[in-house]
Amino acid sequence: MPAPISLVELRPQVGAEQIVASLVPPPQFDGATFETYRPDTAHPSQGEALQRMQELVGAWTKPKRGLFRKAPEVKPGIYLDGGFGVGKTHLLAALWKAMPGPKVFGTFIEYTALVGALGYAETVQQLRGSSIVCIDEFELDDPGDTMVMTRLLGELVANGTKLAATSNTPPNALGDGRFAASDFLREITAIADRFQIMRIDGEDYRHRDITGHAPVVDDDAIPGELDAIDGTTALDDFDALIAHLAHVHPSRYIGLVEGLRGLGLRGVRVLTDQNDALRFVALVDRLYDAQVALRASGTSLDQVFSEEMLGGGYRKKYLRAISRLVALANE
Repeated sequence: MPAPISLVELRPQVGAEQIVASLVPPPQFDGATFETYRPDTAHPSQGEALQRMQELVGAWTKPKRGLFRKAPEVKPGIYLDGGFGVGKTHLLAALWKAMPGPKVFGTFIEYTALVGALGYAETVQQLRGSSIVCIDEFELDDPGDTMVMTRLLGELVANGTKLAATSNTPPNALGDGRFAASDFLREITAIADRFQIMRIDGEDYRHRDITGHAPVVDDDAIPGELDAIDGTTALDDFDALIAHLAHVHPSRYIGLVEGLRGLGLRGVRVLTDQNDALRFVALVDRLYDAQVALRASGTSLDQVFSEEMLGGGYRKKYLRAISRLVALANE
């Protein structure tokens, strides 16, 4: 097997068109269609959401008919509000696939990173003309980001773009300050009337252990662990990688993980700087989308965020990242 590369040595250069082109559903949703969604009959709201999403494709893409009778109003946006593992992202990806192009699909963080990289005006220009903008895991923990996103979506929908969004409830925070529809509508006041709200109930279909632990590997054992992974791997010191992330715009993190199948991190420690932590969260999202297996020494990856951080305003971001780190460390 080839020796692991080093992410610290990579200087990804990603242009505006490449960044926009990367706004598609992650690989784990390649098979996500309306036909492959299996609603739980014990929770009728799942079947209702599936039916409504299918109806929207027709309502949004077919010309209005009827000369004498006014067609019922169809809002240009839909918001799926529900717990973890009920298929919200599956339905969002299925809707994206069913709509004509051009179209974009990304997490809230990816869109705000796009604005940060290109500037607001250029982002509007790049996304203008999209048939639909899908926003997975819409977040409200940063008022500035929420304001920018609301303004951006308002401009796009005014030019005919349709919107679809899901909540960002993390798996280990169900029932604990859930991101609810009322929060969403309150914070996006300027465009709240553009969205139809649909609640999806149900249990996590994956039955994932939300209290899992990320195993710790000895430094000397990491190369062997990576050698057992089929494909390109990388090995870096944790502190060196955290420092490197400060010099790479989050919109370009996709260039760090492209083609990567495994990542070894030596000397993981508890992060105490909020900026370092948020950049690491953005990288974790990219690693998770690409399903990159993690092997790490030092502090367990599920303990990488300090208690102070977990009690702060970005709590949901960190809890979601922990869940993803646990999953990747157990790959």
